[in-house]
Amino acid sequence: MNDRDSKKAAELLHLRGQRLAKGDPIALPLTLASMYHLPGDPAGHPGYGRSDNPTWETAEHAISHLEGAPALLFPSGMGAISAVFLALLKAGDRVLLPSDGYYATRVFAERFLKGLGIGIDTRPTRHFEIGGFEGYRMVFVETPSNPGLETCDLARVAASVRAAGGISVVDNTTMTPFGQRPLDLGADIVVAADTKAPGGHSDLLSGHVASKDDLTLNALRDWRRLSGAIPGPFEAWLLHRSLETLEMRFDRMCTTAGILAERLADHGAVAGLRYPGLVADPAYAVAARQMARFGFLIGVTLKSETAAERFIDGCPLLRPATSFGGVHSSAERRARWGDAVDPGFVRLSVGCEPLDELWRAIDMALRAAAG
Repeated sequence: MNDRDSKKAAELLHLRGQRLAKGDPIALPLTLASMYHLPGDPAGHPGYGRSDNPTWETAEHAISHLEGAPALLFPSGMGAISAVFLALLKAGDRVLLPSDGYYATRVFAERFLKGLGIGIDTRPTRHFEIGGFEGYRMVFVETPSNPGLETCDLARVAASVRAAGGISVVDNTTMTPFGQRPLDLGADIVVAADTKAPGGHSDLLSGHVASKDDLTLNALRDWRRLSGAIPGPFEAWLLHRSLETLEMRFDRMCTTAGILAERLADHGAVAGLRYPGLVADPAYAVAARQMARFGFLIGVTLKSETAAERFIDGCPLLRPATSFGGVHSSAERRARWGDAVDPGFVRLSVGCEPLDELWRAIDMALRAAAG
């Protein structure tokens, strides 16, 4: 970890403590309120639960600290992404999306943005800069892409989009602010599903948007308040609790993933491997320039759909589940959701298990699946 991230991690643990009065609880209280005591002039005071809640405002403060920019919390990652689209785009605008990114983003755009008169185009992440960005009101980037782990140069893309008069939006779900900082690389907006590693315990849905532009944040705040797409106080409380251990969990997950990727690259049962931290990986050169860590996701291709399913079902230290970023390692065959990947492609999300035990279980399951 670099000095800046180390400082942010230490400060995060005392962020709330710096504002406590004598006798206040150190742990964040959970405030469940739809109404507030509000006699007289309401200005400057919480007014209604759709606009104000101290629990989710404290969680936002923590996220803002990590992102280095004001942040707004949403009830899911897709809640954050759809808010950016619906609050900032209008009929006649064009949007560019990654063709190999998270499928729900494309599905939302195709089903709902097109109907509002917004044009949709897609490009593969690895060749995202080819064709330029003229004519696009918004360029949506996901790097490393989910699930294929392709990369593109964020600084170059952001600069090119700005020169063309557009807005750059980066989905940083796979990396978190401890792994990659899109806003520092020039992006206008960052979105993320905090359901993943920031939540980390597979017990909440959450997402956020962060931006250094006040007009953008004000538009998103108004959209959230008027649409009702607000975070739940309990989920915000869970997220705040989890953020305090994010750096520690992320460090272990990334460290373990890097070692596992090296071992998997030489495994006889593995037909293909993607991990940005491997020097031989096509994404390595870009990843090494813009990522502080190489992440906890590994793309493992086995020889067949059957072998992939046997591997997942046969490993006692892998949970067969969708989503990723939990303290438990998990895996899924992404072709079952329609992603354009090999039928034997497995998205492996590395958790917090001890390395040797996890490798032993994965190795045995791979050998059994191949046999």
